[in-house]
Amino acid sequence: MTRRNRVRSTLKSHLEDRVKALLPDYVQYEPDRLPYLVEHTYKPDFKLRENVYIEAKGLFLPADRAKHLYIKEQHPDVTIYFLFQDSNKKLNRSSKTTYGMWAEKYGYEYSDIKAGIPEHWINPPATKHTTKSKGKK
Repeated sequence: MTRRNRVRSTLKSHLEDRVKALLPDYVQYEPDRLPYLVEHTYKPDFKLRENVYIEAKGLFLPADRAKHLYIKEQHPDVTIYFLFQDSNKKLNRSSKTTYGMWAEKYGYEYSDIKAGIPEHWINPPATKHTTKSKGKK
């Protein structure tokens, strides 16, 4: 049988079709999904203070965006500010979403290199500490 005369595979490949033909009818094909995690590490560009970073981004690829969503989910105590080369750049040619819009959508604070680094990133406002006086019982 030539390639042109082959019957189309009903599964993902002809090999899987052949394996299915060797198995009893009760055997199911791809009935389950098994989640798995791959551990990676991330090195933020600039550390401002404990758990606060600046990530400088020129090109913001889909893999980078996904990585930052995983980091945000797994490290809610970490703040990452994005300093984009151009926050008005679109995610891709067919997208209406800009880098800045993406950052806003996912709760990231961002700026453009042309606008500079916001002062509160470097010197956050002092937090007010209130002390409760212990009254006499």
